[in-house]
Amino acid sequence: MDKPSYVYVTYIVTTAEKVWEAITDAKISASYWERSNVSDWKVGSTWEHKFPDRPADVIGKVLEADPPRRLVITWAAPSAQADPDQISRVAIDIEALGGKVRLTITHTDLNAQSLKDVSGGWPAVLSNLRSLLETGRTMPDPFSGVRNHPKAHA
Repeated sequence: MDKPSYVYVTYIVTTAEKVWEAITDAKISASYWERSNVSDWKVGSTWEHKFPDRPADVIGKVLEADPPRRLVITWAAPSAQADPDQISRVAIDIEALGGKVRLTITHTDLNAQSLKDVSGGWPAVLSNLRSLLETGRTMPDPFSGVRNHPKAHA
């Protein structure tokens, strides 16, 4: 049986380079995601979703990196890295469209609980990313009221 997938598409008035930087720069990602995406972003390298005051909640490997167009990573809780059934995959596609960018997140190989979690997490995270890139500001508490809070999942 195939595992569920989740796809989210948004359009942002910015450049592909700025979207790439916002996703891969630890300081910028912490400003809209409340955790840092940390890696050297080379194929085969590890990456971590690091909170400032506690261990990473998600870790994985970089499977593809084609700046500023595509990033593919594995995604799992640190305790689940040895269990292939608990590892999902995230493809981040960034397409420049003349003055704006289409950002597509394709999160695959999910189990039922993960699908539920990321369905609440990705929209909040990406809305906050869009706010940051278009206005220079993040939303006040973008995760307030989000079911399956992304601080724990996406």
